[in-house]
Amino acid sequence: MAKVSDIEILNGLMSVFRSKGYDGASLNELAEATGLKKASLYHRFPGGKKEMTAAVLDFMESWINDKVYKVLSDNQVAPVQRLQDALKNINAVYNEGREVCLYRSLSMDTGMALFGEKIEKGINQWLESFSILGKAVGQDTETAMQMAKQSFIEVQGSLVLSKAMDSTEPFQNAIKQIENRYKT
Repeated sequence: MAKVSDIEILNGLMSVFRSKGYDGASLNELAEATGLKKASLYHRFPGGKKEMTAAVLDFMESWINDKVYKVLSDNQVAPVQRLQDALKNINAVYNEGREVCLYRSLSMDTGMALFGEKIEKGINQWLESFSILGKAVGQDTETAMQMAKQSFIEVQGSLVLSKAMDSTEPFQNAIKQIENRYKT
């Protein structure tokens, strides 16, 4: 039997939490998505579903840090290139608009009560990243934060619309709007 990597496990868990949220995710679905038996999943995550969710949120936080925050705040790279690189990463994590946002899925019911601080931290890291970019293209602090929030709203709203319409067009249009917002 082939060993399942940590990344494969976290991606499998994330796919279930994205589609079902915390309350809707069953242990059978989580085990199936990871390629592990329930006993192996519990061995790896003795704290159960709560520990699995925390691990996925830590994984997402690390991803945002590496693929958005570090990219957008790297003042050694021209702002337009930073934006293109970050949007490419965002496009990839949401599978060009086919995936829902983990934070949105977990911000319902029990998920928010258990993980609200982690979700808030991840969203604030995202906003800070785009705010840094806004300042790099000449926006004042207040405008940079407003534009960062607008970018987040556009991504989230377009993911919902893309899912409802079974089309990636709304998400791709939002990515283009964000790109245009930060052109210098």
